[in-house]
Amino acid sequence: MKLVKDFDSKILKKKSVSDKEAEEAFVKILEWIGEDPSREGLVETPKRVMKAFREYFKGYEEDADKILKKTFGDVDGYDDMVIQKNISVQSHCEHHMAPIIGVAHVAYIPNERVVGLSKLARVVEVFSKRLQTQERLTMQIANTLMTSLDAKGVAVSIDSTHQCMTMRGIKKEQATTVTNYYLGKFKEDLSFQNRYLRFISKS
Repeated sequence: MKLVKDFDSKILKKKSVSDKEAEEAFVKILEWIGEDPSREGLVETPKRVMKAFREYFKGYEEDADKILKKTFGDVDGYDDMVIQKNISVQSHCEHHMAPIIGVAHVAYIPNERVVGLSKLARVVEVFSKRLQTQERLTMQIANTLMTSLDAKGVAVSIDSTHQCMTMRGIKKEQATTVTNYYLGKFKEDLSFQNRYLRFISKS
């Protein structure tokens, strides 16, 4: 569990680079690739890219634990798994800053209290909007849900395409990557894990 907390404490901090400095860096990159940043079509590009990057990486300014803070206890003793399937994932790999596009499936077993369904997708979004490896992304989502909800178990699966290997390098356009991470009852009891896998495999 310590991995998520230590990682977040290092990145949830005030930026030390201004918007102007970021724009200037993108001007340099345009020059580096052989373009002319002063031509009409590119004059506003550094500013647009800076704004786009702010959106792509907004997860650095968000705290997933706060999203899960409000829970509900009026669930009449419900204690089976809650599954949310096909949550869109749009992230960027930390090695080439190339897009990662896919879907996440998330499940948890409540411990007397549940969280609003939209919050599960928001947690996926927070960690997706950072430079990532798919393995770490899967674990961060699972560990945060487990600790913040005091859940009896958590399962997270991600199936995605990495454009760092479809558009460059080995260029295997059809390759996808699947990661799974289980905690609590999903790890200890294969019946929970198997039921979860059957549910997420259904269309």
